[in-house]
Amino acid sequence: MPAETQPDLFGFLHIDLNSFFASVEQQLHPEYRGKPTGVVPTMADTTSLIAASYEAKALGIKTGTRVSEAKRICPDIILVNGNHSSYAEYSHKIVEAVDRVCPVAHTPSIDEMVCQLLGRERQPPNARQISLAIKQAIKDDVGETLRCSIGMASNRYLAKIASDMQKPDGLIGLLPSQLPRAIAHLELRDLPGIGARTEVRLNAKGIRTIPELLALDRPAMHKLFDSVWGDRMYHWLRGANSEATGDDGASIASDIQKSLGHSHVLAPEHRSPEGAWAVAHKLLHKASMRLRMEKFFTGSLAVTIKYSLSPSQAAALSYPRPPHELSSRPESQRSGDIAERPASAPAPSRRAPKVNKHLSGLTQTGWGMEARFRPCQDTLSLLEALQGCWKQQPTGPEHAKPFFVGITLRNLIPEDEMQSVLFEEPGNRNQLSATMDKLNLKYGHTTLHFAGMLPARDSAPTRIAFTQIPVQYGVDYM
Repeated sequence: MPAETQPDLFGFLHIDLNSFFASVEQQLHPEYRGKPTGVVPTMADTTSLIAASYEAKALGIKTGTRVSEAKRICPDIILVNGNHSSYAEYSHKIVEAVDRVCPVAHTPSIDEMVCQLLGRERQPPNARQISLAIKQAIKDDVGETLRCSIGMASNRYLAKIASDMQKPDGLIGLLPSQLPRAIAHLELRDLPGIGARTEVRLNAKGIRTIPELLALDRPAMHKLFDSVWGDRMYHWLRGANSEATGDDGASIASDIQKSLGHSHVLAPEHRSPEGAWAVAHKLLHKASMRLRMEKFFTGSLAVTIKYSLSPSQAAALSYPRPPHELSSRPESQRSGDIAERPASAPAPSRRAPKVNKHLSGLTQTGWGMEARFRPCQDTLSLLEALQGCWKQQPTGPEHAKPFFVGITLRNLIPEDEMQSVLFEEPGNRNQLSATMDKLNLKYGHTTLHFAGMLPARDSAPTRIAFTQIPVQYGVDYM
C-alpha cells in the first residue's frame, strides 16, 4: 500500500534507553551525576568502554573508545566496572514502569522496549501523550537519571529508526504522509540491519545514500539483498503496516534457540595458559548451568581463544612463510578423543595465522575448535569435551599470551524432544549436576564447582547482555 494511501496513524512505540549502563551507575551513585562516566568490562587500559555517559560523549568519548584514549581525552573520567546484575534489575523495573502506561509487546534488548498501539492510541496526539507518560513513569518509578528516546511509527522498523533520530530524551514520529522525505537525510548505517559489511556490499552495487536506496522498486530491492529482507525493507521504509505486509516491521527471529555461551576478555593476571583454562572452566560452569535451567541438551561445544602478539610477532606472522617454516602438529594430536568425535579438527597449517586488531587495540591471532558428541547436559561430560579441545590448541610463542576465551554450546535440543537412552551416563552425572544446581541457585552460582575453576572463581563475572534481557536463576542473573 503506497504511503499516500495509508492512514496517518502510529502502530508502535520504540523505547530506547539513553546511555543505559552509565545512567544506571549515575542513579546508583549520585556523586557521578553531571560528570564524565564510563563503564568498562574490566579495569585495564587495553579494554574499551561498553557505555559512556552523555557528559563523556560531549567530549568525544563513546562506546568502544579504548580506556587509555578516554583517559587521554579526560584524565578525570570516572571508570566503573560493569555490574550486570544491577543493569538487569533496572531493565526489569523499567519494563514494569512502561507496562503500567502501555503494555510492553517486545523487549529486543536489555535497553529497548516496544509497545504496540491499538484503537485510538494510534492517533498521533494520543500516541504522543502515551510517550510522554512513559518518560514520566520511568523518571518517577525508576530514577531521575534514566532517560529514553521514543520513536513512533506505523511499523516497528520505522519506530526503531525514529528512536535513534533524537538523543537524549527524544520523541520523534514518522507518519506515512511524511515518508520518504523524513528519512532521506539519514545514512545507510542508520537503518537497522545495515552494518559495516552490508554497507560495503551496497556501495559496491552503486547504492551509497538513502535516496538511491528508496529509488529502487520492490524487485530491485529483493535483488539487492538477495532475500525476502529486501522486499520487507521496501514496504517498511514506505510506512506499510502489518495489515499491508503481514508482519509488524521486525525481522523474524527463530523460535528455536540455536546456541548459548559466554565469553570473557581476561584480566591481566589471567593472561597465561593456566589463567585462561581457569576462566574457560568457569565460563563452561555457567553455560552448563544455564543449559539445564533453560531445559536444553547440547550436541556440540565450541571453544575460541584469542592471543595477543608483540609487534615483532605480528610483523613475522603478517608475511607468508614457506610451508617448511610453518608448524604442523602430528596426526596423533589432530585426531583427538573428544566425547565421541571432534568436529573440524585443525589440519596442518599451510599459511600464516590470521593477524588483526581486537577492539581493545591489541594485535591478535586466534584459534578455535568444535567438539561434537552424544547430546548431554551435565557439567562433567561437557568439561571432558572442553579438556579434549584444550589439549589440541596450538603451541609456540605467538600462542603463549591468551587474552580472550569464549565457550559456546551449540545444536541445542529441548528436553521434551530428547529420546530416553538405554544406558545413562556413568557415575550419576545428571544427578550430580542437579545437586550442584540446587545449592548454586540458593547461594550463588559459584558456591559449588569443580576445582579447575578455583583460580578464576571471582573473575569472569556475568557479562552484560546487549541483545536480550538477562534471566535471574536463583540469586544471580545470567
